[in-house]
Amino acid sequence: MPLHPLAQAFIDLKGPDDKPVNMVTVEEARRGFAEMAAAMPPGEPVGKVEDMLVPVPGDDIPVRVYTPVGEGPFPVLVNYHGGGWVVGGLDADDFDCRAITNAARCIVVSVGYRLAPENKFPIPVDDAYLAARWAADNSASLGGDGAPIAVGGTSAGGNLAAVVALMARDKGGPPIACQVLRVPVTDCSFDTQSYLENGEDYVLTKAEMQCFWDYYLSNPEDGAHPYASPLRAPDLSGLPPALVQTAQYDPLRDEGRAYADRLREAGVPVTFRCYEGMIHMVLGPEAAADEAAFLREHLGGQENPAR
Repeated sequence: MPLHPLAQAFIDLKGPDDKPVNMVTVEEARRGFAEMAAAMPPGEPVGKVEDMLVPVPGDDIPVRVYTPVGEGPFPVLVNYHGGGWVVGGLDADDFDCRAITNAARCIVVSVGYRLAPENKFPIPVDDAYLAARWAADNSASLGGDGAPIAVGGTSAGGNLAAVVALMARDKGGPPIACQVLRVPVTDCSFDTQSYLENGEDYVLTKAEMQCFWDYYLSNPEDGAHPYASPLRAPDLSGLPPALVQTAQYDPLRDEGRAYADRLREAGVPVTFRCYEGMIHMVLGPEAAADEAAFLREHLGGQENPAR
């Protein structure tokens, strides 16, 4: 299928001065990503937005808590932003978090985990896990229903969500009801067919992903760890139901599909979607509707009557 008009419009937004991450400094990459996020239209109104801090070893990390309109308690989703573990943050994910809050009728805890290269693996992983545990432990005070939480994320955030689900299984908690993996990074290799087909011209490039991994890892050997590359985990049994969303023109498409296949083979209930004509980070309204329906199914939330 040719590029979807939404995907093409996103590609057309990139100007001649928009250089890929591998051709600029980290500071320039972060500034460019922030400028792109600031140019987005305002997100949907929600019932309440609160900025809080979560204690982690030696620091506090910010979280932004979105609560729907109406009477709680509500289910809770812990969300991790994309950006190759290097760029992005709470502001960049604000638009999407507001939409998820309303569509799934759940509290969204958006996590500002510490970024590489200043904070290399496993620091972002540990931050992600501790934030999930904090959200579960503080569910009642946040307006949550106290039931098992969901975890979700996009790209590198999808990687962290998948890893948090693994860690929660391995460490005996917190209880995870389901995982939403949007165009997830699941492996540190670059030899898939989708990298060959889509690694140059569709916003996210193979060279950028190689750069992100170089920033994230202290040494290449760390990439084989299951908490860095969940596709390499020897055992994926006992994990929560997963929604894995990929895009036709995404270099990460095949590793997302491979992770969905491995989960299914391990007996994990999996809903897999590959959105035709779409690119990394641009999946369209069908994907948003699929995610909201999946979260309502597994968290027990109610459909927003205003939609």
